[in-house]
Amino acid sequence: MAARIGGSVLVTGSNRGIGLEVVRQLAESTSPPAQIFAGCRDLYGAQALKELAQRHPQLVTIVRLDVADPFSISEASRVVGDKLIDGSLNLIINNAAINVPVVNDGNNHPGTLAVTGKKEMVDLFVTNAVGPMLIAKEFRSYLQKAADQSGPATTGMSCSRAAIINISTLLSSVEKCPETFSMAPMYPYRASKAALNMLTRCLAEDFKRDGILVMAIHPGWVKTDMGGPHAPVKTEDSAKGMLHVMSTLTEKHNGSLLDWEGNGIPW
Repeated sequence: MAARIGGSVLVTGSNRGIGLEVVRQLAESTSPPAQIFAGCRDLYGAQALKELAQRHPQLVTIVRLDVADPFSISEASRVVGDKLIDGSLNLIINNAAINVPVVNDGNNHPGTLAVTGKKEMVDLFVTNAVGPMLIAKEFRSYLQKAADQSGPATTGMSCSRAAIINISTLLSSVEKCPETFSMAPMYPYRASKAALNMLTRCLAEDFKRDGILVMAIHPGWVKTDMGGPHAPVKTEDSAKGMLHVMSTLTEKHNGSLLDWEGNGIPW
């Protein structure tokens, strides 16, 4: 079961993989949040999410949300705002992300320079970095209200108060690149997630005056459609670990990058 995460929560990319598992664990917790908003780009293909929401109709609300579409983000913000119990949102988990399809360029390595063009770089940057920025911008007022209801802005940062958690990756680490590059070049994915890391640091500085915590988490190499069948970490273990880390975050973690077990990762 999930660690204690209170209040109201928005999870993007909830139709499958890590996002779906995070929503499931939150909903099935012995002490679930008051509200869970499950953002999903394709409502027609989200059968597992729909079944989960049907089992928890008073708790889980599915919201159409395409993080690559500014209008969709704005509309989702309006929908969530109308449904929030007290107008405040405690936690946003920016999980939605994409990677380029695996293309065999003869070296059996995905995302090499040889198979990467402008489209791949731009598409991933829009979804993986611009999307979370627009989410933070559109939903900021709801987070501010949650933080204001909890006391002074300079103390007591937590995910139960007001926070944005960006799902990043070890592959985004510039310092660790020499150790990880040969196994997964992934130019577009690495670059877009490195941009997400800088966004995280900027938001952490910008939002700390409001008492809103912002940080990033690496979920591990997870068995999902994106991670592939050979990944060593089970989806349920990754989600459980990340939720535990989220439940322990304080102001000292603002602007940090941790993995799903709570270990620090260099930028």
